[in-house]
Amino acid sequence: MKQKRENVRNVAIIAHVDHGKTTLVDELLKQSGVFREGQDVAERVMDSNDIERERGITILSKNTAVMYKDTKINIVDTPGHADFGGEVERVLKMVNGVILVVDAFEGAMPQTKFVLRKALELKLPVIVCINKIDRPEARPDEVVDEVLELFLELDADDSQLDCPFVYASAKTGVASMDSSKPGVSMEPLFETILNYIPAPEGDPDAGTQVLISTIDYNEYVGRIGVGKVDNGSIKVNQEVIICNHHEPDKHLKVKVSKLYEFDGLNKAEVKEAGIGSIVAISGIADIRIGDTLCSPDNILPIPFQKISEPTIAMQFMVNDSPLAGQEGKYVTSRHIRDRLFRELNTDVSLRVEETETTECFKVSGRGELHLSVLIETMRREGYEFAVSKAEVLYRTDENGKLTEPMELAYIDVPNEFSGSVIEKLGQRKGELRNMGTISGGTYTRLEFSIPARGLIGYRGEFLTDTKGNGIMNTIFDGYAPYKGDIQYRNQGSLIAFEPGEAITYGLFNAQERGILFISPGEKVYAGMVVGQTGRSEDIEVNVCKKKQLTNTRSSSADEALRLVPPRILSLEQALDFIDTDELLEVTPSSLRIRKKILDPTMRKRAAARNKQQ
Repeated sequence: MKQKRENVRNVAIIAHVDHGKTTLVDELLKQSGVFREGQDVAERVMDSNDIERERGITILSKNTAVMYKDTKINIVDTPGHADFGGEVERVLKMVNGVILVVDAFEGAMPQTKFVLRKALELKLPVIVCINKIDRPEARPDEVVDEVLELFLELDADDSQLDCPFVYASAKTGVASMDSSKPGVSMEPLFETILNYIPAPEGDPDAGTQVLISTIDYNEYVGRIGVGKVDNGSIKVNQEVIICNHHEPDKHLKVKVSKLYEFDGLNKAEVKEAGIGSIVAISGIADIRIGDTLCSPDNILPIPFQKISEPTIAMQFMVNDSPLAGQEGKYVTSRHIRDRLFRELNTDVSLRVEETETTECFKVSGRGELHLSVLIETMRREGYEFAVSKAEVLYRTDENGKLTEPMELAYIDVPNEFSGSVIEKLGQRKGELRNMGTISGGTYTRLEFSIPARGLIGYRGEFLTDTKGNGIMNTIFDGYAPYKGDIQYRNQGSLIAFEPGEAITYGLFNAQERGILFISPGEKVYAGMVVGQTGRSEDIEVNVCKKKQLTNTRSSSADEALRLVPPRILSLEQALDFIDTDELLEVTPSSLRIRKKILDPTMRKRAAARNKQQ
């Protein structure tokens, strides 16, 4: 007999990147009394790892729980970036409703559409929270219309269209049901959650059924499965069967060694959990996302949607440059292999494949950001390796035709830059779908359909073309027939001619040829890329060249040589810059771009062979 558990609510917070999800969770935690008075609380407390804090984005979905009027509200904070969409897709199976956060100025953005579609497909009720209403340029009433249009576009049913709207400022910690009246606390949002999000229901007397939606990993206890108890209850030391909707033959008998529920930011150990509880289970080595834990007398896996496939791949390989092994702690193929396969414990959207050689691994993900976050994490852990340029994953359709992943790009730029953006994306096989004005006519919003490979390496160029004022958001839009060849880069590289240390005199002569990436005193080797030239072909330069000393003095001999400051590339910029015949050498303290073939003669022979083919 199904029953509702009225003292629990399970809700996920979904939104486009930067619309204030994590800040909103901060306020809900503060106002529910999770922190003691005077406790020092970090801003965006849910973004717990260093990269999330530095970039100001959420990468992994996190669970927390607050108490409000004797009701436990389990909250899941999800990422807003399309590259981490795999995180959002699966946590929605764990909740009974969602809070859709929309910026009161930006309105409905591409990722808003993506996450909302997923929620509506699962028939989840939606609370719309119009956030940042205290922004000077906020336009809450227009944004409400945009959101309702989006609901209609996504075929929402009548009950979903009849959703409540809450107007909030997560930063100041207030919410209100009326856009013209500022609130005083988050109480209206708490009340809306209690009244509108249904209580979880299930049969407490049936056999155990827990669907694992997230995997956490801890070096001390191994894999931790997080999921919701759908039916029955789960106890410590209980014997359960692991089964999977997509793998009918999978039946593993395991024992629950430890059980936790979420309490604020911590996990509290419990002996037993009933229907509707979101629990963390440790002690099961082979547990995976999408698995169902069932009691042995009632083996019934819960259906779980397949996670979207990766669209982009890179080669991760052992660093074999002349400077290899000097800065990293973990440098061998065994170290790199173990670390990549360990990442699969927690990241379901990632694929790691071994190649013909033991020195190289093919790593596939959802986008450039997805893979660059992995590279940055490994780098900080002391790994040293090299990566190739990102390539898209092609498929062939049923007629044997080649297809490639497409993206929808939504671009907001000041009107004077729209021409150069349209021209550049046109060269990259982009197709302009829509064009309109926003922000009182000062900005243009462009909508493009473009091959995923056309966007590789474009972001840096885009920021330069728009003087840093452009905003670009992209979202995966399925596979379409191959659109033809794209030339990624029109400029060649400046390549070091000999190994040694960069000297001011050599750099001064080299800077006439283009933009330099290195400073005096840096170690270089033959075949290393030290800058970018304005010409289309590569140029070799000698940056280690010393000035010949003679005993003749001229009037200009002692003038100080002035170097233009070098362009220091970030990890993303370096990944964008490298061409198909180059590699990025990644160490804990350096990023170096190099040619795949270091020897100049061999490189020229390989280029000649490629031209003939």
